[in-house]
Amino acid sequence: MIEIEEGSQNSEQILEEEGDDLEFDSNDLEIEGDDPGIDDNDLGIEDNNLELEDKNLENEGHDLPEGNDLEDNCEQLFDIEYHVLENNRDDATVEDVRNGDFLGKDYPPPFVGMQFESYDDAYNYYNCYAKDLGFAIRVKSSWTKRNSKEKRGAVLCCNCEGFKTSKEVHSRRKETRTGCLAMLRLRLVESNRWRVDEVKLEHNHLFDPERAQNSKSHKKMDAGAKRKVEPTVDVEVRTIKLYRTAAVDPLGYGSTNSNEGESSQHVDRSKRLKLKKGDAQIIHNYFCQVQLTNPNFFYLMDLNDEGFLRNVFWIHYRSRAAYGYFSDVVIFDTTCLLNKYEIPLFAFVGVNQHGQSILLGCGLLVDETFETYIWLFRVWLTCMLGRPPQTIITDQCKAMQGAIAEVFPRAHHRFCLSRVAHKILDNLGMLQDYEGFQRTLNVTIHDSLKVDEFEMAWEDMIQRFGIADNEWLRTCYEDRERWVPVYSKDTSFAGISTFLKDESTQFFNGYVSQQTTLKEFFDMNELVLQKKYQKEALDDFESRNSSPILRTGSFYELQLSRVYTNEIFRRFQDEVVMMSSCFGITQGHTSGPLVTYVIKERQGEENSRDIKNFEVMYDKRGAEVRCICSCFNFKGYLCRHALCILNYNGVEEIPPLYILARWRKDLKRFYVPDGGSNNVDIANPVQWFDHLYRRAMQVVEEGMISQDRYMVAWQAFKESLNKVRLVAEKHL
Repeated sequence: MIEIEEGSQNSEQILEEEGDDLEFDSNDLEIEGDDPGIDDNDLGIEDNNLELEDKNLENEGHDLPEGNDLEDNCEQLFDIEYHVLENNRDDATVEDVRNGDFLGKDYPPPFVGMQFESYDDAYNYYNCYAKDLGFAIRVKSSWTKRNSKEKRGAVLCCNCEGFKTSKEVHSRRKETRTGCLAMLRLRLVESNRWRVDEVKLEHNHLFDPERAQNSKSHKKMDAGAKRKVEPTVDVEVRTIKLYRTAAVDPLGYGSTNSNEGESSQHVDRSKRLKLKKGDAQIIHNYFCQVQLTNPNFFYLMDLNDEGFLRNVFWIHYRSRAAYGYFSDVVIFDTTCLLNKYEIPLFAFVGVNQHGQSILLGCGLLVDETFETYIWLFRVWLTCMLGRPPQTIITDQCKAMQGAIAEVFPRAHHRFCLSRVAHKILDNLGMLQDYEGFQRTLNVTIHDSLKVDEFEMAWEDMIQRFGIADNEWLRTCYEDRERWVPVYSKDTSFAGISTFLKDESTQFFNGYVSQQTTLKEFFDMNELVLQKKYQKEALDDFESRNSSPILRTGSFYELQLSRVYTNEIFRRFQDEVVMMSSCFGITQGHTSGPLVTYVIKERQGEENSRDIKNFEVMYDKRGAEVRCICSCFNFKGYLCRHALCILNYNGVEEIPPLYILARWRKDLKRFYVPDGGSNNVDIANPVQWFDHLYRRAMQVVEEGMISQDRYMVAWQAFKESLNKVRLVAEKHL
């Protein structure tokens, strides 16, 4: 049997769904308290980072409701904790804060399907989200399995939920409940994770941050911030003291495997980042320097259980903003880890409107284990407001593959084709006819238009060269759906040619070598970024203020010359020029408005041209076209075969469906991360600031494009300021 708190509007539903095997846990009910809140005056917060004054925090003990341990309270968002880098003056004394006070604003609202490692994580997330908005929460009900203390589900609600009971009607205590329906329903699922099954975001009352601050849930969140932590022994690492919680690390993969009571001198060094003397200070100085000019700069650090630095992640505000436009395809580049560089650098890389690589976050990793990748991907996903990429391209790695399946379950995960091909060639370098094998492998991979064509060609290849027993080749074949193009025709790659051709995926290619030190990297990092930003700005200017030279009389060419950036147009222009090599269109199977055509193309040199057939499907209803070569998905624009079929059917312009916004020269990009929501609580000053700041920075970005725009933006700011002051004077 299960009992539900009196007045609960979900009692019948919970009874029906959970059945008789569950029992109500009365200890989980949390009632708003009367004692005063705890001020955070000793902490200074700016954006997502925290600056601590040089003082010791006392360790105070406080009782929390069940499921809210002080050590873990409000440490992470989506299983991630935000960390702080702190260098405490000359003695390098280290302090650790592990609570919601150093968490950034803008918690994304909960949604059905969101999952957490534990009940505590879920409670802490909702509590932090509530604190940011200005309301408090309590546990409306929870239930456990019969004859067990294992919690199976819970309902968290706004503390304004319900009304006074009949016994409390005549109480002198002020009525604070409004019957608010905002709530979060949690359930323990088979994977031992806590899943959000139901969410109601709407409140029927104004938010009151001051009153919420004094509520029991937020008071105890703040109380946990007053803790004292012993400094670590290592001289180089002790200037960086951060914490990995058990909630994030349930398997203990951050531990050192040292015996209990073993001194720090015997810590397993494989479990910590290899830093040379002075490297920790270099990292600290870099982060401090960047934050002086960019308060939206964001970083996280990860320590093992002994307090040694394991992983570092950072991301610039422009990268977070760019991801809002180019989140369709992301490369996770681990070249430095794979090739054992001096610095274990990784980078998330995207492609902008000019086909150039853009940085979407980078950092340093201690190893290439499943647990490390889980930590990193969750951190990165949190920075991107929970929006996963549509396609992610990586090296061939089982640990990474498992982590991506866990954190980005809906993303298309593909391996970098050129890397796989290189590995195959490296493993078969002793073949007698190595050059012949290289040519055959290239044809097998790139010239197969259908799955059965590839599989037959692969079988012929391994039999011809006698390599059927090669273990590495067998492994690659088992993973073929992740790297062979013919299996990825429904996957969008937005022109990332690294999936198709032998080009470097490194954003820092040409700047970082195998011998580059950490100091050398951080010395040039900002210069590299500025050079990339300047190149993008120059290409933007040229694309908007120049007209490319046309090479044919095709209207398709003229049409996209007015729309696409110069670089992308040049790539598309090659397809228009190659239309002349296509001929002999014949109509094949017809099914209503859907028609399949076969078009011939001459390939190869002038004197020895081969002729190849391509199937193109065309839907007359919406002028939709799809070629078997899948150029549109691979490169982001239509191929010559599809263009010929459109022209054959009298379609004068390329349909809007095939003109991607990501390539447009008039794409209006803002370089400030957009929180995404315009729903601002008018009673919450914190949301006022965040919303006004984002919008003002968008005006700044627009105003920097030209002198005319600068003058307009400056005039608008002056007029706005005068209007705001007039409103203030009316209330005097």
